[in-house]
Amino acid sequence: MPIPLAKLPPLDLIRGFVAVGRRMSITLAAQDLFLTQSAVSRQVHLLEQFMGMPLLQRHHRAISFTPAGERLFRSADAILLQLQDTVGELHASQAARPVTITASIGMTGLWLLPRLSLLQQRWPGLDVRVAASDSVADLRQEGIDLALRYTTRLQVPPGAIRLFGESVAPVAHPLLLVDGKLPAATPLIEFEQPNPRLRWKDWLEGSDKPTRKKRSVLRFNQYDMVIQAALAGQGVALGRIELIGPQLQAGQLVMLAEPRTQGSEGYAYWLIQADQQPRSEVQQVAAWIIAEAQASVR
Repeated sequence: MPIPLAKLPPLDLIRGFVAVGRRMSITLAAQDLFLTQSAVSRQVHLLEQFMGMPLLQRHHRAISFTPAGERLFRSADAILLQLQDTVGELHASQAARPVTITASIGMTGLWLLPRLSLLQQRWPGLDVRVAASDSVADLRQEGIDLALRYTTRLQVPPGAIRLFGESVAPVAHPLLLVDGKLPAATPLIEFEQPNPRLRWKDWLEGSDKPTRKKRSVLRFNQYDMVIQAALAGQGVALGRIELIGPQLQAGQLVMLAEPRTQGSEGYAYWLIQADQQPRSEVQQVAAWIIAEAQASVR
């Protein structure tokens, strides 16, 4: 009949006893456990006191099991071997687990991917996995460590870090300009999402000089495709300035009006961690993302 857990001998005593039994030597067991010989000898003695019976027979320069000791060793050794295997597998899986980041397809393509080479240069051995998706994910259930989300302060979970807000302005390839101005017939590049800040209808209605002239429209269901079309000179797009900073700085795109910026309570880009106390490599990546975000809006 099994005894209660509270009446089992302490694990340290069992571990010392098994180490001695595996080596049949207190000296070698002490080396395996990085303890002194006297410390291991005391562990075995305390276990014998706990059990109320001798477990080892001491001979001149040798030891052997008593019948009770041999029985206990066989059971304890098998259990500790299984425990060693399990702990080793868990450590190995944890060490091999990549840092998984999820972000919208647009933010992944325009903001995250161009910067990943800098992350790899800083930590060459770091294993990173990027999951680009516009759907809302259960971070823990799907094994995601960090999420970059476009949302409001009221909708983010506790502990989320605001990376930067959002400014929107018309942008186009500089070769489309004629005498510094965009021709009136230039096609509009539309992002097919229910976001009024990224719809041409709402932008033009809110402008000082609304136009009634009919223009051709190119429509895309992914925001990175909108910007790729603008870079290719296919029309004028509403650019998320914080996401396309490198293209503006390189002169690949130019702003055609002053950006419209939301207030502090409006939509912004946030960093969300799945765990409150993430492992060290996740903390490194999170700190890197925050630093890159701060640098991108200076």
